[in-house]
Amino acid sequence: MNKKKKSLLAVSFIAGVILIGLYGVDSSERYIAVSELLANPQDYSGQNINAMGVVEDRSLHKDPGVTSFDLKDENDENLKIHVNYVGNLPSNLAEGKQVTIRGSMISESTFEANKIVTGCPSKYTE
Repeated sequence: MNKKKKSLLAVSFIAGVILIGLYGVDSSERYIAVSELLANPQDYSGQNINAMGVVEDRSLHKDPGVTSFDLKDENDENLKIHVNYVGNLPSNLAEGKQVTIRGSMISESTFEANKIVTGCPSKYTE
């Protein structure tokens, strides 16, 4: 095989791997920052959306029937929304952790989540 054919074959292989890796990924899923939610909360009222942020310290309350916490913006900790959630909690949900939530804005500063996803805990420590 000549050099040009090998290069073309390599590029085709890489493109195939990328396409297979992206298969099944919903590119329409968008994650909205807390700052964006607070800028235009009415735009997200009643819509099922994904949001992301950090669980604020000393705000996590696990009461029978409902869990609530404040979710702060990753870039501006002064911006936060209150989150109410009913359902099974991820075992590693904790204050100070980055989370993504799915649900809708029910007021200008309150989000009703129907799903919470946390990242996997790191196996490395600083």
